[in-house]
Parts: sequence; C-alpha cells; structure tokens
Amino acid sequence: MGRYTLAVLPGDGIGPEVVAEAVKVLAAVGKKFGHTFDLRYAPFGGAAIDSSGSPFPPETEDTCMNADAVLFGAVGGPKWDTLDPVIRPEKGLLALRKAAGAFANLRPAKLFPELADACYLRPDIVAKGIDIMVVRELIGDVYFGEPSGIEVRDGERVGFSNMIYGEYEIRRVARVAFETAMKRNKKLCSVDKANVLAVSRLWREVVTEVSREYPEVELSYMYVDNAAMQLVRNPAAFDVIVTGNLFGDILSDEAAAITGSIGMLPSASVGGPDMPGLYEPVHGSAPDIAGQDLANPVATILSAAMLLRYSLSLPAEADAVEAAVAAVLAEGYRTGDIYRDGMRKVGCSEMGQLIADRV
Repeated sequence: MGRYTLAVLPGDGIGPEVVAEAVKVLAAVGKKFGHTFDLRYAPFGGAAIDSSGSPFPPETEDTCMNADAVLFGAVGGPKWDTLDPVIRPEKGLLALRKAAGAFANLRPAKLFPELADACYLRPDIVAKGIDIMVVRELIGDVYFGEPSGIEVRDGERVGFSNMIYGEYEIRRVARVAFETAMKRNKKLCSVDKANVLAVSRLWREVVTEVSREYPEVELSYMYVDNAAMQLVRNPAAFDVIVTGNLFGDILSDEAAAITGSIGMLPSASVGGPDMPGLYEPVHGSAPDIAGQDLANPVATILSAAMLLRYSLSLPAEADAVEAAVAAVLAEGYRTGDIYRDGMRKVGCSEMGQLIADRV
C-alpha cells in the first residue's frame, strides 16, 4: 500500500470547511485501501496575506513543490478587495499554477441524474445528459502576455494586454486533450476565434498537427461564440473541449453553471510528470456563508477523487469516492444549494461524513 504527501491549502471563506470534508473522505479512503496520506497544511490566499503579507509565501511554495499533489479550497473575499492588485489573493493562485507548471486545467461538467431537476436547461435537453470535460490551457494567453498595463497616450488612458501563445504551449495542452479524449468517447472539439485572431489561427494549425498522432479521435472545430451558444442549446453534442486560457475560463464556467450548481464541480490543474497536480473546487470562497456549515463540500470531495486518479494513479480509490457521492445523492441528501422539496437537507459537515461513511 502507498504513502503519499499532500499539500493542503484551506484558503479563505468556505475553503477551510469544504477542505476539511475532503480530508475526511481521504482518511476513509486510506483506511479502506491501506494508504497513508501525510497532510502538510500551509497558508494561502487572503489567510497568507494576513499572516505573512504574501498570498503565496515561500514556505507555502516549498510545501507544495515537495508534495505529490496539492488540495486547496478557495481564495479571496471583500476583506482583501482593496489591496494592491500585485498582492491580492488571486495573485497567489496564478503564482501557484505557474510554480507547479500546471498548464492544463481539466474541468468536468457532469450532471448527476439525481440532480436533473436542478439544471437550468429545458427538460428535453437535460434528458440527453450532460457529461463534458473542458481542457483549458492555464498559464499562457492574455492573462500572462506581455506587455500588459494601463498608460496615457495622447492625453487619455489606454489599457492593453497581449494575447500570445507559443507553439509548444498549444502542442502540450492539445496532447493532454487528445489523451483525455482517448479515455472517454474519442471526440474532441477545439474552440478558438480563428476567423479574427492570428493567435487562434496558430492554435488551430497546431491542434490539427497534433491530431495526426491520434487518428482514432474525431476532431472538430468551433468558434468560441458559437461554442458558448451550443453549450446551452445542445450540451450533449460535446465530449471533450480544448481551448485557450481566456476562452476556457468563460466556457468552463458556463459548462459548470448549466449543471445546476457550481458546488458540485471539481477541477484538476496538471503539468509535467514530475510536478504536483493542483486540485480545487470551481466555486469561489463564498464569504457570505463562511463558517455557517452551509457550504456544499461535494466539489472539493470530487476534486480529491481527481487527485487520486490523476496524481496518485489510484483509479479504484477515485471510483470509490465518486460512487460514494452518487450513493449519498441517490439517498436524497442535499446541501442548501441543491435542495428541493422532499429531499433530506444537511449541512457541510454532515454531507462530508455521509460520503466518507459510504466510501
């Protein structure tokens, strides 16, 4: 049986609450399968700013880089909104991704059948099922492009950000997407804006080149505006989507929203084989409900399942966690964000315990 070191970054808002429940589930996995998870806690985000003045202090970076994987909750909140943008909590998240070389974000958007009534789409669309994996390039594009800033030109302020991709950046995330498609239904849709942007034309060229290495995968292309529309018109048409950082940020949030609750959706950010993967729920820090036992821990628990699957190569253990989540939902247990009349309403801690018990 294995021994694994995990960096745990609870973060801000509801982060500590949902991470605590994921840790509870990991303990149940360890007990059932005979694994030991050595948990190394470290401050991150706003909590780290309060204690050290930095959202991603060197000690936290060392903890993360010496772990097999990183599990974290959420960052940010009104308390830190007025800080200099250079040291705001969100900068810590970007720095963590950069330090880990986490260039590919895998964000599944799957609608559990038990939650079909929570979906915002028409029943006939929901009946077709929603099970999408968005693969988003994570450390390039306009978010990191230089030059970037605000300056005065001809007497008025001008803002500018450089949307840029190198061929190698596109090629490596495309390979992750094709490999992901090979493990699913062998369908991949590459999303860009090649009719307008030169960077998107390069994106399409490189993805096409990589596709020759994966002849079994059916590759299609879609402009980002059409993709945004098709996600709500016919999400069942998609299996795996690969796109750049900016478009992926928007589309993955849209895909998350159509499933009914972002409190249900995990994510993984991965890089090279020798770097730790990063696992987090897609929801924010929700400071308005922090400390009230109201948060939904399922997204963080499913993020822990992705950690088991992708970083620790423990697919049976990941399956056990996902099956436990499905079992608890089938029994009618719901946190407030997914509650419907006739269901059994529970808090964050009880939901986590129920899932740990089913593992």
